[in-house]
Amino acid sequence: MTEVCLLGATDDPLRQVLRSHETAREALATYDVRSPFVNSVAVETVSIGAAVALLNDLSWYLVRYVEAAMVREPSVSDSEWLSADLAREIRDETVEPRATGQYLRIYGVERPSPDAAGRLVEPMYVTRTDGSVPSYDLRDVAETLVVRVTPTEFGDG
Repeated sequence: MTEVCLLGATDDPLRQVLRSHETAREALATYDVRSPFVNSVAVETVSIGAAVALLNDLSWYLVRYVEAAMVREPSVSDSEWLSADLAREIRDETVEPRATGQYLRIYGVERPSPDAAGRLVEPMYVTRTDGSVPSYDLRDVAETLVVRVTPTEFGDG
């Protein structure tokens, strides 16, 4: 399954904000909505195409209420996410999935307790070197979340 995750841009609870709008509520109605991170909304879709279609349905809300939209596609990586723009490029076949791992946005994940939802903090933009992900050094965190991004999102395009 392909996963879509939206990170809220403000302190307003993203799930409640989206539910307060009829179009967003209807777009999410068929999904089991969860919150893997603080102020996030995540759903599983059947494919990267369905994930991008959902993001397109929610585009008005993404601009206003979402800091980052990410897609995790197992055929690309089990552990790394794709930015919405990169997921769209892969779906449209304008970029090969194997050619997507150079530019990265890495978030630190802070958890007040092991069972609590993590808070994604301070994204760091890096390039993969020698096939490995550089260390996150903006804060002392035990966990990170890696998002592959387009050269344009990275500032190199």
